[in-house]
Amino acid sequence: MAGSGGGPALETIQADGTDGNCVTFVLHDEDHTLGNSLRYMVMKNPDVEFCGYCITHPSESKINFRIQTRGALPAVEPFRKGLNDLMGVCQHVLNTFERSMKEFRAQKEEEMQ
Repeated sequence: MAGSGGGPALETIQADGTDGNCVTFVLHDEDHTLGNSLRYMVMKNPDVEFCGYCITHPSESKINFRIQTRGALPAVEPFRKGLNDLMGVCQHVLNTFERSMKEFRAQKEEEMQ
């Protein structure tokens, strides 16, 4: 659960000499599950020049998520869009699963009668 340690769930570190187009986001209480999925969604944006993440240490539950964009686009924009797109994909998967489970249970009830 993000932020359960009492500290912030998200920190940002801006690279020296940049104007917001190269930022490292430190996500606390997260791992490869979010890191790799979010990296995939962010890299779909053609304005993103680089996107990657690393787990700082196996005993720490935080990831460093770095985004570098082309031009003057602030790195926070593809980060937000990636999170929103990922939430949309997760919601679609959940809705599809729940619909399939409902159909399966209805089919099993018919077989029992």
